[in-house]
Amino acid sequence: MNSQSPKYLQLKEEILSWIAGGRYRPGDKLPSENELAEQFSLSRQTVRQSIGELVQEGWLSREQGKGTFVSRQSADRRSSSGNRTVGIITTSISDYIFPSIVRGVESALKDKGYRLLLSSTDHRKDRERECLEMMLSHSVCALIVEPTKSAEGNPNFDNYLAIEDHGIPMLMINESYPDLQCPSVRVDDDAGGLMSAKYILELGHRRIAGFFKTDDLQGVRRMKGFIRACREYQLPPEGSTIVRYSTEEKEELPQRMLRELLLSEHPPTAIVCYNDQLAVSLLDTIRELGLRIPEDLSIIGYDDSFLATATEIKLTTIEHPKSGLGEQAANLLIAQLEKGNVPPNKEMLYPPKLIVRQSTMERH
Repeated sequence: MNSQSPKYLQLKEEILSWIAGGRYRPGDKLPSENELAEQFSLSRQTVRQSIGELVQEGWLSREQGKGTFVSRQSADRRSSSGNRTVGIITTSISDYIFPSIVRGVESALKDKGYRLLLSSTDHRKDRERECLEMMLSHSVCALIVEPTKSAEGNPNFDNYLAIEDHGIPMLMINESYPDLQCPSVRVDDDAGGLMSAKYILELGHRRIAGFFKTDDLQGVRRMKGFIRACREYQLPPEGSTIVRYSTEEKEELPQRMLRELLLSEHPPTAIVCYNDQLAVSLLDTIRELGLRIPEDLSIIGYDDSFLATATEIKLTTIEHPKSGLGEQAANLLIAQLEKGNVPPNKEMLYPPKLIVRQSTMERH
């Protein structure tokens, strides 16, 4: 509590952070006004003002002779207060396929009279926690989340429990955390990775490399599909190479590893990429080595983003529904809000679709 805002407001925000972080759950008793006054070196009057506002806003309730307790921010309370704001937390906002997903969400919400509150984690787990706390403190009526680094566990489990405790319907997009029970909408990335690699293998390539970002489950699934295709085609171990990298390494490690592979004694004749963004970033390395696409090297992306057709080489890629996925996610949430008819753990999968362009060719 070191902000320049009034002391009662600082305490109010502190208590809200306790609730949003799951430290105090619905039904839990808060410390007494005397205890709070002593803990934060505040007057009883300041504490009473903070508690009073939180009671008025429905976060807390007073019980005569018993104390102050955390209330459940139920859907009934939120709807009766006229709150029709749906939150969306993505790993990024301004680049790649995320603006299209957000536009899809916003379009569906607007049609039904809901507003959108947008936030981004910037691929950081600590930011994800801050976003979740902010969404709960704003009393959103529902929440769409793209998990951050979903393959690295869920350190914000308590924050998600707090969302659930307060009866806020939640849905995940692109991936989901295995330890949470909520519906999700995503592409079948296992099948997408399999489809990418099988297409390359069917073109006659027998030395292929796969580049996968494996701190999210999308990349893990795409890699598993790639491995399965190699096994189905009985590719010998030396016939395929897998390069795994993290979000923080994406600007340097794949490029360095590709250079080493292409300068090796048995270079790959095709590469399968985690997404279009990576595929486009690898083009510079390929050009620097004087190689031609697809004559010397075939390359396949994923997501069918705007980048797939933004360069002189139009990428073969796997389609991501983008705005369609966003619309579907929003419509499922609205159905849950208004009819309560989305069962827990429902997973909606979009089948992958191959888009063939100029970056791949048959190997003779």
